[in-house]
Amino acid sequence: MIDWDRVNELRDEVGEEEFEPVLELFIDEVEHLVMQLSLDDSAQLERFMHFLKGSAWNLGFADFGARCGEIEALAAAGDLAGVSLEDLVACYSSSKRIFHQDLSRRTGHGGQRAGVEVA
Repeated sequence: MIDWDRVNELRDEVGEEEFEPVLELFIDEVEHLVMQLSLDDSAQLERFMHFLKGSAWNLGFADFGARCGEIEALAAAGDLAGVSLEDLVACYSSSKRIFHQDLSRRTGHGGQRAGVEVA
């Protein structure tokens, strides 16, 4: 579900001081877009999925990124009949929960700011 090698790579790339702000930015942006998801506009959904896919893979949310990629392709083809945004949101929520549960153990980083804490 989480690509911890990628998470550690990102931490090494941005540095320890910038890692937590990057996490906060990702969570804030994803949650903002997730609240706007709709099957009513396939072009907008395709754009949102493209952005979410890239962000997810960059931060190591592998399953969420893969699902965003699948929905992006379906939206591009105009074939949204079998798409469940509820399943996508559930995948994101599960990924976020696992990410927060294991973050300190896997990276040595606690993620204690409000945008990164588990509610």
